[in-house]
Amino acid sequence: MNIKILHMVEGAKDATGIAVIIDVFRAFTVEAYLMNNGAEKLMPVGDMDIAYKYKEKDNNCVLVGERHGKILPGFDFGNSPSQIQNVDFYGKTVIHTTSAGTQGIANAMNADEVLTGSLVNAKAIAEYIKQKNPEEVSLVCMGLEAKSQTEEDNLCACYIKSLLENEPMDLTDEIENLKVTSGAKFFDKTKQDVFPEPDFYLSTEVDKFNFVLKVEKDEKGMNYIKKISIGG
Repeated sequence: MNIKILHMVEGAKDATGIAVIIDVFRAFTVEAYLMNNGAEKLMPVGDMDIAYKYKEKDNNCVLVGERHGKILPGFDFGNSPSQIQNVDFYGKTVIHTTSAGTQGIANAMNADEVLTGSLVNAKAIAEYIKQKNPEEVSLVCMGLEAKSQTEEDNLCACYIKSLLENEPMDLTDEIENLKVTSGAKFFDKTKQDVFPEPDFYLSTEVDKFNFVLKVEKDEKGMNYIKKISIGG
């Protein structure tokens, strides 16, 4: 198994085999909570205009997303796990767009399979990949707005790689260090409306969920997320 760690949109374009598009703060943490809370259909889209068009066609669908961290005008929720952790999405269609993570999905055209990646289901991702045993694995760190690398996405990639190599990392110190690096914004009192402190802890709750989120295409060729449980 050849494991590559790639970065941002160009990395997504270069991804082959099973691609894991990683966005810990916060896109794919949010998607894990959405699916755990019963969303019937979750559709990641790169273009916010597509999200608005879905809402025009079906006023019952839920819009979740951000640009520059802030909730988009007319959206139901921002890209915040603490906003949605206790919301019941049973039976709902959710449209999700973000600055980084969903852009990675949109550009991973050369991969055989695409999974979303976050710390909350990293072990499940590794187990799924082991079961598939592909020749190529591409761990794509989307970073900050898909423009610069971030510590949390790189850490998640390294953790998944360590699990695939049966040499699991202890993340305790690294997660604590995130509080003063890329996660510092969650502890800035002037930014709590955009980056609430609880989001940090929800995003770094390692291996909370025992499922993977796989990108599939519907009958119209649009991406949607399929939840696949791992193990018992």
